[in-house]
Amino acid sequence: MSDQIQHECGIALLRLLKPLDYYHKKYGTAFYGVQKMQLLMQKMRNRGQDGAGLATIKLNPTPGTRYISRKRSNATNYLVDLFDMVWGRIQQNTPEQLNDPAWLKANAAYAGEVLMGHLRYGTHGDNSIELVHPFHRQNNWINRNLLLAGNFNMTNVDELFQELVDLGQYPKEKSDTVTVLEKIGHFLDDEVQRLHTWYKPDGYSNPDINKLIFENIDIQRLLRRACKKFDGGYVLGGLIGHGDSFLIRDPNGIRPAFWYQDDEIVVAASERAAIQTVFNVRFDTVKELKPGHALIVKCHGAVSEQSFAEPREHRACSFERIYFSRGNDREIYQERKKLGELLARPVLEAVDFDIDHTVFSYIPNTAEAAFYGLAEGLNKELDVWKQEQILLLKDKKKLTPDSLSAILNRHPRVEKLVHKDEKQRTFIADTKSRNNMVSYVYDVTYGLVENHVDNLVLLDDSIVRGTTLRDSIVTITARLHPKRIIVLSSAPQIRFPDCYGIDMSKMRDFVAFQALVQLLEESGRGHLLKETYQRCKASENLPVEMIQNEIVPLYNHFGYGEISQRIARIVTPDNIKLDVQVIFQTLDGLHQACPKNSGDWYFSGRYPTPGGNRVVNRAFMNFVENLDARAY
Repeated sequence: MSDQIQHECGIALLRLLKPLDYYHKKYGTAFYGVQKMQLLMQKMRNRGQDGAGLATIKLNPTPGTRYISRKRSNATNYLVDLFDMVWGRIQQNTPEQLNDPAWLKANAAYAGEVLMGHLRYGTHGDNSIELVHPFHRQNNWINRNLLLAGNFNMTNVDELFQELVDLGQYPKEKSDTVTVLEKIGHFLDDEVQRLHTWYKPDGYSNPDINKLIFENIDIQRLLRRACKKFDGGYVLGGLIGHGDSFLIRDPNGIRPAFWYQDDEIVVAASERAAIQTVFNVRFDTVKELKPGHALIVKCHGAVSEQSFAEPREHRACSFERIYFSRGNDREIYQERKKLGELLARPVLEAVDFDIDHTVFSYIPNTAEAAFYGLAEGLNKELDVWKQEQILLLKDKKKLTPDSLSAILNRHPRVEKLVHKDEKQRTFIADTKSRNNMVSYVYDVTYGLVENHVDNLVLLDDSIVRGTTLRDSIVTITARLHPKRIIVLSSAPQIRFPDCYGIDMSKMRDFVAFQALVQLLEESGRGHLLKETYQRCKASENLPVEMIQNEIVPLYNHFGYGEISQRIARIVTPDNIKLDVQVIFQTLDGLHQACPKNSGDWYFSGRYPTPGGNRVVNRAFMNFVENLDARAY
């Protein structure tokens, strides 16, 4: 992706199903869980840029001993720093102690059977250590201790916060993480108290009641009550002090979650390929957590997948497939290739099928898989042309070895022309000088494009703001002196903000929206912006279920191609005189390539939850009011 956008978070949960001495004997260490958690987080490091955290819980601890260990880092090299601290603490034990699982279980930090790791990208707020997950809700009662981490955004934080206040709580801050933690924590307290009240009249001692609570606390009921009014995209992982653990996925399946179980471990993570790699298991043995369901692992090891909310229309985030998830997942790799393949015909039509005078390349690094698909699509189209030409010459009795060879030897000119260099820090206040330095983020391979003769086609996986295209890619590739530059986007036009975990929240940032505004004003329809603002304002305080996306009708005034043409003008620098064209993937093409991930609200404006419409209208009002603020 040329314009970098970031993802909310990554999460991993791991439960060891055997005693620590089992792993020590089989794998040579009682810290097998820590090793695997480190690898899981390393394989998902693409999902967090701001920090990382690890928490472990020991099963059946002796009162008076530390059974929860937690470490977090917001250092620049957060993942290395985190595990340097963790392993540094572990290595403080003597060799004899490290070879004594029973001693480690009783005395050593991180020698636990239940583990949770988190990689954080914060869409707002600062990057203080207090904001790094897992969060810990402490209590002297072991079964009221709660650790929480997640990949999520809620659209209705204000409403959830007010519910806590109405319950009599005094939350320390208004953020979705703290609000969700306290909401689940409240119902955990309530569930524990309910069971305590149930067993107490039967004459059980308090320690015995604790054991009964460990066995019988209803995690499904707890989660059903706690998550009742959540509006957002979320995967949340939780550890309860006595050893129960859970991972839940929102009812629309917006955010991804996968899990695997064998006789040694239960593992869940944001990406399937990470589980496959770390535990060396097959694709078909890793399950996708069903929307509206919780993976629940009881303290005694029972594993179940249970419904906690009524599933809604499945709207899994398509950006996971286009960009965010790593491409070593089999399905994601194939889908990215298909996105590229579907652009082959449109781009050939754009160059009038002049394959001999067109060079095809891509913008590294995430567009590479889509580019392989584009190359395959070009070859398929060319094979059809070759067959037609051979049959035509045969009918005319003009098919000779030379003419056949000339036809068969025609191939798309596929090259790696664009190279991404390290970012340079300029310390220049002058905007013109700074933009000049930005243009060198990419470099090119010279000598492969024939000056003023060849078309240059560049594939990107998505175009958000268009600033890097304008300030760097178009500027630097224009030095190759092509006849024209065609930029392909394997994703459709990004028209609307996301509010479920992607850092795309401001309308003014989207080059497609900028194109829309320019077209409205130039065509004498600028008044529609004001009228749309008034409708947004009028519906602001309606019940959320009654709010509609008021911005979609604005786009309906122009064709898809008109918006693309205006985007091409916006991303063409003033000093570049050659023709620049932009071709976007269509919504139909997206759904054809990614049939299981139909979440397309940032392209279509069709939000999966009621809160999405409120957010998009608020984002539009922020634009009109010139407020540089998130809409949720």
